[in-house]
Amino acid sequence: MPLACRVTAANVHDVTVMLAVLVGCPLAGYGGPGRTPARLLGDRAYDSDGHEAVVRWMGIEPVIAQQRTAHGSGLGKERYVVERTIAAVHQNRRLKVRYERRSDIHQAFLTLACIKVCSYRLLDR
Repeated sequence: MPLACRVTAANVHDVTVMLAVLVGCPLAGYGGPGRTPARLLGDRAYDSDGHEAVVRWMGIEPVIAQQRTAHGSGLGKERYVVERTIAAVHQNRRLKVRYERRSDIHQAFLTLACIKVCSYRLLDR
């Protein structure tokens, strides 16, 4: 289960750091021959032809809800895993309220929270 995170300013759109998160995803021993995830799930905010083309070029199938379409794209069952993981990361006290002024320190605590979530999920198996 690869998990990566990036700290940005509050007014930065998620799609601008999507590729940085994909490249920063720890892929050791995960996935197939190219060791990349098979699919990328995203909501309507990630619907961009340019970004989808780059993700396809990386060998990852983008499964992104299309903008200006009726709700109920069917991604809810799979996106639940993503939302549950985000909620688990935010259960850490240092991440609920941002106490650190420096983004590198906050990134370190966020990375530790991701490691904690991954270890809990691996130990449950």
